[in-house]
Amino acid sequence: MDHPTQPDSPPVTEYEGKGRWETLIIAYKTLGVVFGGLVTSPLYVYPSMHLKSPTEDDYLGIYSIMFWTLSLIGVVKYASIALKADDQGEGGTFALYSSLCRNMNIGMLTSRPANSSSTLSRSLLDEGTEKQSRLAKFFRKSVVARRVLLFIAMLGTCMVIGDGILTPAISVLSAMDGIRAPFPSLSSSVVEALSAVVLIILFLLQKFGTSRVSFLFSPIMGAWTLCTPLVGIYSIIHHYPSIFKAISPHYVFRFFWRNGREGWLLLGGTVLCITGSEALFADLGHFNRSSIQIAFLFTIYPSLVLTYAGQTAYLIRNPNDHDDGFYKFIPKTIYWPIFIIATLAATVASQSLISATFSVIKQSVVLDYFPRVKVVHTSDSKEGEVYSPEVNYILMILCVVVILIFGDGKDIGNAFGVVVSLVMLITTILLTLVMIIIWRTPPMLVALYFCVFFVMEGVYVSAVFTKIPEGGWIPFAISFILALIMFGWFYGRQRKLEYELTHKITLDRLGVLLSDPSVQRVPGLCFFYTNFQDGLTPTLGHYIKNMKSLHQVTMFTTLRYLLVPKVAPHERIVVKKLGLKGVYGCVIQYGYADPLNLEGDDFVSQVTNSLQAHIQNCSGRLPSNPSEIQEEISYLEEARSAGVVHVRGKTRFYIGHNCGWFDRIMLAFYEVLHSNCRSALPALGVPPPQRIEVGMLYEA
Repeated sequence: MDHPTQPDSPPVTEYEGKGRWETLIIAYKTLGVVFGGLVTSPLYVYPSMHLKSPTEDDYLGIYSIMFWTLSLIGVVKYASIALKADDQGEGGTFALYSSLCRNMNIGMLTSRPANSSSTLSRSLLDEGTEKQSRLAKFFRKSVVARRVLLFIAMLGTCMVIGDGILTPAISVLSAMDGIRAPFPSLSSSVVEALSAVVLIILFLLQKFGTSRVSFLFSPIMGAWTLCTPLVGIYSIIHHYPSIFKAISPHYVFRFFWRNGREGWLLLGGTVLCITGSEALFADLGHFNRSSIQIAFLFTIYPSLVLTYAGQTAYLIRNPNDHDDGFYKFIPKTIYWPIFIIATLAATVASQSLISATFSVIKQSVVLDYFPRVKVVHTSDSKEGEVYSPEVNYILMILCVVVILIFGDGKDIGNAFGVVVSLVMLITTILLTLVMIIIWRTPPMLVALYFCVFFVMEGVYVSAVFTKIPEGGWIPFAISFILALIMFGWFYGRQRKLEYELTHKITLDRLGVLLSDPSVQRVPGLCFFYTNFQDGLTPTLGHYIKNMKSLHQVTMFTTLRYLLVPKVAPHERIVVKKLGLKGVYGCVIQYGYADPLNLEGDDFVSQVTNSLQAHIQNCSGRLPSNPSEIQEEISYLEEARSAGVVHVRGKTRFYIGHNCGWFDRIMLAFYEVLHSNCRSALPALGVPPPQRIEVGMLYEA
């Protein structure tokens, strides 16, 4: 399949170019999509902490840590800096990586056009590589550095996928745990079973898409965002009105001075207060910067600050209730309404992360970073609304296993902390590179940014890594395995593409091969699939040399994915003559909402009809003999009547003794992945008797 392409001009998001009122409406919509994981974090932050006889000063220190974490990482890093680091309107770790690669003019990047006018890239596009920084030149020269950079970006992306496993588990479990307060006789295993049932139902409903119920997401999250700070204000007034004195940073220093190593270990729980902050950046492509900033700064941030203040105020007066630190601070008169809203909010948060996981997998498959899995678009108007059966059921199994085996919220919190802290640290590293290489930020500001956030997040990472034996190994193992799969797949695809481009068959070379008297033109119409349009696949030369034949009419066919919803019918199939008798080129273009479940005969009819129209149109522009046109059309019909066959290459690497140890390992791993993934050809409805696979070894 050809790499995805898009228009030369930078894409305009669905929400760009609108007025202030529209921006406010969009900001409201972000509540149900972007901030689900972040705004529901009060459900599980305190229950995830391993507190032992906490004092008033301990709680004041913990609240001070959470306040400054939300302020520095949420407001300064993500809302103020990261949102400006867009790549053609897209956000996330891969967006940072793609922009870095393009601006440094290095390989191993996506196929985005180089003439972007995005915030990230416009500063250097007109400058030559001789003006690049020393760091950029280092990456250009060092293969190892480029591979490390790619692996870091992939690990960050895989951590987001790991988030899609843990957010549903911990959110639903924490919300459902509220049922035990009015019914103390219920055991934790019953709550775990109920949570597992809710998640199974949620995953089984994924195939229907979220369009029908998504209009409820923002009202639910809006109700949650409004109710919890109101309860927090009540709790502050009722329990500890002076809670906001903890905003002073000296409470942080006092906390660590007093608690030492125990205080450092508690960071594994406090880091969960910033859960979901990566979504501010990752979902940039679905909204715009202003809407996300408005929603975060004026609703989410104050809501979390007040909610955590209220929880802390309650716990100062009831220090031993930390294991159920959310539901205990809810007044009894509104307990059940808050419980219902909390359960619905946890479900919405879970849905948002599940949908984001599908979207990340889909983009990775399209850009050849992940082995091919089935991806179904459940909406004709929204690119991001996709569903993958294989991914869905794997996520469902992993979520249920996490709940049933690690049902204790503390263990799942340990696992969650690993994901949250590592994603933040990876984003900090990539943003630092962006500042140096692309933005050309003054060194003092870069050093200030890096020292503050790398040290802060590094301390968090060091704390959560001590929890790896207590459940923290789950997301780390999953993410590392996924990153290895992505790296191995992409490395193998790149090596294969390099070989094909180096050994491609030109039209002149094809003419020489067909001029050999021993090569016969056999009756029939052949669709010969190739991965690129500029030249023909080396499999063709292998096929002709060994079969000593080529079909009477051969269509060299390329499937080309376009980053648009639908391709117009008249642009769906593009055909052209290649200058040799009976040899044509065919490009099948499709968008993300186009179905590719054409029946075999229907597909062949569409292509042949397009080819006949092309032959007649060419004759209208150039003087030609009508009898020659009719003869060419008759030749095509005769070939189709003789039989239709679809030929594609099934290539493998030959790993010789000259290969280095890295190539031996990675290409062998790629072959295992390639032999177990779906076919590159979508379901065109080609009958099995018409399919031919040509095996060929590519020398590594």
